[in-house]
Amino acid sequence: MSDSGSAVLEIRGVTKSFGELEVLRGLDLAVEEHEAVAVIGASGSGKSTLLRCVDLLEQIDDGDIFLDGEVITDPSVDPVAIRRRLGFIFQAYNLFPHLSVLDNVLLGMVQGHGAERAEAEVRAGALLERFGMGGREHDLPDRLSGGQQQRVAIARAFAARPRAMLLDEITSALDPELVGEVLRAVRDLKAEGVTMLLATHEMSFAREVADTVCFLHAGRLLEAGPPEQLLEHPREPETQRFLSRLLEAGRA
Repeated sequence: MSDSGSAVLEIRGVTKSFGELEVLRGLDLAVEEHEAVAVIGASGSGKSTLLRCVDLLEQIDDGDIFLDGEVITDPSVDPVAIRRRLGFIFQAYNLFPHLSVLDNVLLGMVQGHGAERAEAEVRAGALLERFGMGGREHDLPDRLSGGQQQRVAIARAFAARPRAMLLDEITSALDPELVGEVLRAVRDLKAEGVTMLLATHEMSFAREVADTVCFLHAGRLLEAGPPEQLLEHPREPETQRFLSRLLEAGRA
């Protein structure tokens, strides 16, 4: 992580409030090319709000967000055009229920990016096969398990070759036995060098996938470092308490 100005994503002094509740408080964060940055923290710490602000689904109150050096939080910027350059994967999949698996993946490529349908179908089919969904192209989402739906969502987000992918607690809605299959799909993206900013409560996932782990507490970035340093030897007392609570919960 760096503030050199060469980052794919850069967040500078971002604040965001909902009424009297200040959710992000002067946040600074950068994600370099091919880097995976994981944001951890308790529920309500601001993780999901941060990702939604980057994708321009929420309007920030102050600060700036940059994509490839371009300020994307200027009011003159077209948010739809920016979202076409980012791939957002939601907690609850957000697949279109009336569209087949294949059409869910095709939609962004054909309507959002103007790809020829025949060419887009080849790429979509290859991605579905890669993420273990070959043969399910014509199924509707309600015929799939949660893990399968999330893998389709990953294929859809990756299909348009985004500059960066935003992953918002993508395993939180899954039964434990389905988590592994989704994490394997993300590990494939990491192996390909995809730039990622992800919010997660899975510490093993953060350890395995992330180059940098950031601890968010009450809207502030308290600590950041390599996974082995932050997760094994955190410096900040709040980070230590958070990880200790997770460890105790895992033993319960």
